[in-house]
Amino acid sequence: MAVSKKTALAFKFYQNQAQALVKTYLLADAFMPYTFVFGGIFASKMVYDLTQLISTFYFRTYAGLTKIQRIEWNNRGMSSVHAIFITTMSLYFVFWSDLYSDQYTAGPVTYRSSPLSTFALGVSVGYFLSDLGMIFWLYPALGGLEYVVHHTISAIAVAYAMFTGEGQLYTFMILISELTTPEINLRWYLDTTGLKKSNTYLINGFVIFFAWMVARILLFVYMFYHVYLHYDQMHQIEVFLVFTVPSALGAMNLMWFGKIVKGMMKTLAKR
Repeated sequence: MAVSKKTALAFKFYQNQAQALVKTYLLADAFMPYTFVFGGIFASKMVYDLTQLISTFYFRTYAGLTKIQRIEWNNRGMSSVHAIFITTMSLYFVFWSDLYSDQYTAGPVTYRSSPLSTFALGVSVGYFLSDLGMIFWLYPALGGLEYVVHHTISAIAVAYAMFTGEGQLYTFMILISELTTPEINLRWYLDTTGLKKSNTYLINGFVIFFAWMVARILLFVYMFYHVYLHYDQMHQIEVFLVFTVPSALGAMNLMWFGKIVKGMMKTLAKR
């Protein structure tokens, strides 16, 4: 009894110390963004490993892929999960949450943030850093210069909004464009597994076309219109980022959209 009581007291002591450490450092306001970023990196690694594990047991074609194809397969699983997460969070903050509503009177809309919005952006920064690291490590197998530019710009812009709390609304508007990522990845999976001529591949192509047009073109137009309405609430650095980052990403979106249209027309012509 004496030994078990002593053990219980020791366990309670270490438990209290761990709780104090978490509250003082990991969840302190100053350290919270860093905690979320590392959490995003850890989650990305976990999803990557889970994709590999699940694919090994449930997809027969996975074993027949080359090493670099398996790495890209797992990487696309990771990016799809991040896309679903950040798209859901972005849609919530932009269209359903009262945090960025014009009827909400807690200061200018461009300076509003919350622990939940900071958490979502932190996880996204962790993902972009993880994916960017893999792109550099295996360059150019997982993507060329355009992917490096895209991920670098995205990571910097999202990190700025997370750490400063400025322009988070416009950051979430841009991140809604991740809506197209799962469809793009599905297209690659179907192509890699020899299902390029299937109806699923064709239907997915149409989904990519319309989703891309809405999330990566029309929504950008709406964002610039919203910026115009709230231009007087922003300072110079924020104005610079709000115009340069979406403009650069928008230019790449138009370039990729042109490729999507050409690919879809080519597929329809073959059929």
